Amino acid sequence: MKKFIALSLAGIMAASLAACGGSSSSSSTTAAAAGGETTKAAAESAAAAPAASGDKESLTFASGGTTGTYYAVGGVLSTVLNPILTKSNITVASTGASKANIQMIDDGDAQLGIVQNDVMYYAYTGTDLFESEGKIDTFNAVAGLYDETVQIVTCDPSIKSVADLKGKKVSVGDAGSGVEFNAKQILGAYDLTFDDIQKQNLSFGDSADSLKDGKIDAAFVVAGAPTTAVVDLATTKDVNLVQLDDEHIKKLQDKYDFYTETVIPADTYKGLSGDATTVSVRATIIASTDVSEDAIYEFTKAMFDNKDDLAAGHDKFKSLSLDDATKGISVPFHPGAKKYFKEQGVTVE
Repeated sequence: MKKFIALSLAGIMAASLAACGGSSSSSSTTAAAAGGETTKAAAESAAAAPAASGDKESLTFASGGTTGTYYAVGGVLSTVLNPILTKSNITVASTGASKANIQMIDDGDAQLGIVQNDVMYYAYTGTDLFESEGKIDTFNAVAGLYDETVQIVTCDPSIKSVADLKGKKVSVGDAGSGVEFNAKQILGAYDLTFDDIQKQNLSFGDSADSLKDGKIDAAFVVAGAPTTAVVDLATTKDVNLVQLDDEHIKKLQDKYDFYTETVIPADTYKGLSGDATTVSVRATIIASTDVSEDAIYEFTKAMFDNKDDLAAGHDKFKSLSLDDATKGISVPFHPGAKKYFKEQGVTVE
């Protein structure tokens, strides 16, 4: 199995490299658009991919850009699980990630997807990122996979608390992004607003460059730790992570139950003086409500039964566990996933 996985993943990586080079590729397992952006044609091509047999449901898995973690995770899932599944066949599509994935499922262009659980909550309640378009409830949760951690990065040792960000130049991610909403919510837990900081809307890479050049004082980075941009920054500058205290974490969670407390170990980045307590949102698999209970039950069971093979393909699957799979999820679970978790003694809504 591991040899098969390695050969299959090599093919996926080759397709990814081709896409990064400006060309697009598609196959029975991948539909990618150049530059990591999904076009309507790419999505329709992926959705139209044939199932392995007439009685299998053909499921398009909406992931992310071809150089990102979501796309790689989707590729490993399809590579490992397709030979095992008898009820469905998975095709991976490159997309614009969380919000786009929910929209694709709502439009019927995808049946599975990976999203941040906070963005999932916004869609289901028609708030924040989905305030203009309203509630979308055509999807259910399947399982949480791994943490995407809120890292408040600074090179200024005097900034030790979120309260110390007042009056500072702070990057809060791209305008309208999930990171920007995370930053707004965390500042709010400390009774601060964007009016209390000098807000900058920068990508992770631009945030790291600006920290290195002293153009900003701190940056919110929401991603799996270690994050490449922060790793690179730590090779040239002394990096500190701003911690959240128990009182304010509880205040945040009381209002937004999709956050989970997380500790970033000291050895995550070069030069950290100790562990840092913060919060995370979780990368979560969702499924269309139109997908059958049998297909999602088999898919969920296959993930947990083949965790070692999945982890051999991508380190993020090392975080897959029954203990954490239902944490921080505030939307209903798909009946198929619910059936599996019930068999494992885990009660979900």
